[in-house]
Amino acid sequence: MPRGTYLHLDEGIEERFQCAPGPGGWRYVGERADGVRLDLVVDSRWRQIRVEIVTPSRWTRGGVTGPAVAWVRGAGEEATEHDAPAAGFTGESPGFLVAVARSLALAGEERRDVRLVRFSGTTLSPLTIAERWRLADVETHETDTGPLPVERYEIADLATGEIRFVYLAGDVVVAAEGIELTELDSPPNLGSLGIS
Repeated sequence: MPRGTYLHLDEGIEERFQCAPGPGGWRYVGERADGVRLDLVVDSRWRQIRVEIVTPSRWTRGGVTGPAVAWVRGAGEEATEHDAPAAGFTGESPGFLVAVARSLALAGEERRDVRLVRFSGTTLSPLTIAERWRLADVETHETDTGPLPVERYEIADLATGEIRFVYLAGDVVVAAEGIELTELDSPPNLGSLGIS
C-alpha cells in the first residue's frame, strides 16, 4: 500500500496520501497541510463511485451515475444537489489523475476525449471541462524491486489548447505539472490493479 507525500508546487502545500486496491476497486485518501481532504473510491472498472472532498469551509460528496455524475455541495448543514453529463470528477489532488488515466485504459499511442467536473479552490467551485488524454509513451526503469513501467500522458484542454504531461507508475503520480512526488514509502501497485 503506497504511502507518501506530494508537494503542490504553486502553493507550497504538502499532501500526505495512501492508496490501495480493495475487494472491488481502489481507494485513495489524501490530506493536505491546509486542511483539504480527499477520499476517492473507484470500482473494478475505475468508475468513481464515491468522492468526498472536504475543505475548512465547504464539502462535496458525489459519484458516477451511469453516463453522468451527481454530487451534493454544501457548507455546514446547508447543501444543494447537482448533476452533469461527465465521466467523473477531477481536482487539485493527484489521486484524480490516477483515477482518470486508469478509467480510460489507453494503450499504445491511443487518445480519448473525456468530460469531467473539476472542483477547485477552497470553495470547491464546479466546472465541467473537456480534455483529450493520450498515452504518449511508456519507459521501463530498473528498481530494487524489479522493472517499473512509467507512463507519460499528454493531456490537452479542449477549450484552451493548453497541453500538460502526467507521469504515472501504477497508482502513483511520479510527476505532473505543479505536482512533485517528494516521498514514497513503498512501491506503487501494479499487478493487483491489472496494470502491466
